[in-house]
Amino acid sequence: MTTVVFLCLLVPWLATVSGNSLDQKTQLILGRVPARHRAGDYLESRKTKREVPAHREHGMLGDESEDGPNAGGDTSDLPTCLLCVCLTGSVYCEEVSPDMTSVPALPKETAYLYARYNRIKKIRSKDFADILTLKRIDLTGNLISEVEDGAFSKLPVLEELNLSENRLVKLPMLPAKLTVFNANYNLLKTRGVKATAFKKLTRLVNLFLADNQLEAVPQIPESVRTLHLQNNNITEISVDTFCKGNNTYYLRPSLNEVRLDGNPVVLSKYPDSFICLRSLPLGRYY
Repeated sequence: MTTVVFLCLLVPWLATVSGNSLDQKTQLILGRVPARHRAGDYLESRKTKREVPAHREHGMLGDESEDGPNAGGDTSDLPTCLLCVCLTGSVYCEEVSPDMTSVPALPKETAYLYARYNRIKKIRSKDFADILTLKRIDLTGNLISEVEDGAFSKLPVLEELNLSENRLVKLPMLPAKLTVFNANYNLLKTRGVKATAFKKLTRLVNLFLADNQLEAVPQIPESVRTLHLQNNNITEISVDTFCKGNNTYYLRPSLNEVRLDGNPVVLSKYPDSFICLRSLPLGRYY
């Protein structure tokens, strides 16, 4: 009799438990989670997302802060070859963004540097101090107004230097092996060019000083073949400018192109100043 009563109580209880369990499993399978479970999971997921940085969620390294070098601004801390194109012996840093305001650190073997149309303002003596392999430097179209002594003159194999379209008022010291020098479109006046500026450049072939504010023709070495001085403020030419005074037998060996057009000087007033030249300068004769 006791056994029968026990079974009568046990069977309904098991049925109730099984029904509740089955109902929960069915809801989970169909995606209908009770409200208390849905709210708990949502808050937990929100907490997890806040704790995990966005860059780690996407599998990116997160060592750098948002204010790090890659966030924009100055380029001084960035490796040169991330900003420029580096090939064997050549570095191309043209119109770099963000703005390049100084000469970047260069690979030791650099022979050719093209850093045109940036915002470089000053050339320091240390900029090229360790790069003794440089043969050509092109800094066209920057904002250079100052060049420290020795910045270029201590480069033993530098042959070509282009400083056109800058703001130079004083000519820098130049290296002895230079063959091409271009300082067109600057603010150079005669007082900013030493009388001996080109005297030791016995290999200089092409000299471009057009579109400046020069009042006189500077002394040039006999090796020069092409001389561009157009669009300056040159007002007179002396007999010693190109020739050797009264030595009528002297013939300048190399100079075959002289441009003086765009200057106030009237060249026909100085006929004896060109007798040593192979051809007359281009300029105003009346």
